[in-house]
Amino acid sequence: MEQLLSEIQQYTGQSGWIVQVFVVVFVTLMIDFIQKAILHRIHKRLTKTKTLWDDALVESIRAPLSLLIWIVGLAFAATIVQQVTDAIIFEAITPIRELGVIAVIVWFLLRFIRNAQENLIAQRNKQGKEVDHTTVDAIGKLLRLSVIITATLVALQTMGYSISGVLAFGGIGGIAIGFAAKDLLANFFGGLVIYLDRPFAVGDWVRSPDREIEGTVENIGWRQTRIRTFDKRPLYIPNSIFATIAVENPSRMSHRRIYETIGIRYNDVAKMSAITDDVKRMLLEHPEIDGSQTMIVNFNAFASSSVDFFVYTFTKTTNWIKFHEVKHDVLLKIHNIIVGHEAEVAFPTSTLHIPDGVTIEERIAATRS
Repeated sequence: MEQLLSEIQQYTGQSGWIVQVFVVVFVTLMIDFIQKAILHRIHKRLTKTKTLWDDALVESIRAPLSLLIWIVGLAFAATIVQQVTDAIIFEAITPIRELGVIAVIVWFLLRFIRNAQENLIAQRNKQGKEVDHTTVDAIGKLLRLSVIITATLVALQTMGYSISGVLAFGGIGGIAIGFAAKDLLANFFGGLVIYLDRPFAVGDWVRSPDREIEGTVENIGWRQTRIRTFDKRPLYIPNSIFATIAVENPSRMSHRRIYETIGIRYNDVAKMSAITDDVKRMLLEHPEIDGSQTMIVNFNAFASSSVDFFVYTFTKTTNWIKFHEVKHDVLLKIHNIIVGHEAEVAFPTSTLHIPDGVTIEERIAATRS
């Protein structure tokens, strides 16, 4: 670079450094304009291909490459000014340029990881394939964290700090930091365990019998998990909590259960066997009831105002709304079967037995006296 500067100075003269700076800035502008035009055409062609990585690569490099060109160009122009003025401030050109290049590379890698992640999800959705958003998000976060840590170490080395000394300090200070930030670390490792064990994923309906937690998982971060409750309130839970509580994931159930107790009048107890047989036949023929699962329809108890039988069966669907539609249909069919046998569904009643020869008027008079 110094030899190139000397040749430019000999050509333009010692007082022509302003022209030199202008030429460098103008060339930088032209190079940036040309690369933008080229990458724009390349990106238009690559969007027509089925490969998702080339789209993510070109889209990720466009802005960082433009910034890189300007960093190099302006550093070159500042070097010209430094040789003319000998100002001390321009001694920072080299480290600033090197740190700028590192920042540009980090920016490009972070953009590439994000774009590749989005393209992967979009492509699999377009193909109709199932996407595990939790795993994709976890891998993306680990890659971004690795890039940031590596870039930080390289930047420290560039600024003259020994990486080995930094790592040694980290080993000594890590103990103190660990005690001071134990809750933060607990949440971090709690998030890591969630990503590895995968007790739930984004979009799952979860609840805990140990805590008042129930809703749909919206985001799994490194420190906390956001759950949207059914009344649409956001619930923020530190990840370390999930290591100490039981978590139920109804979204992964294979079937939904219908478990109902139905009572008929004591006067209709003789019709109990025929009613339960018809109910069971109806369930076996129902298109939304899984006959391969446990199915029980039996006389269960002599209750205070009814004789009860219970229905225990499973639906094929796990969808909450459709399940209630199926249950609605099943209960109505059971009622129709009971009515079809000229029986009635029981409700709480009381029977008053009056001894022979005692009229109601006499009974009321005796009560008043």
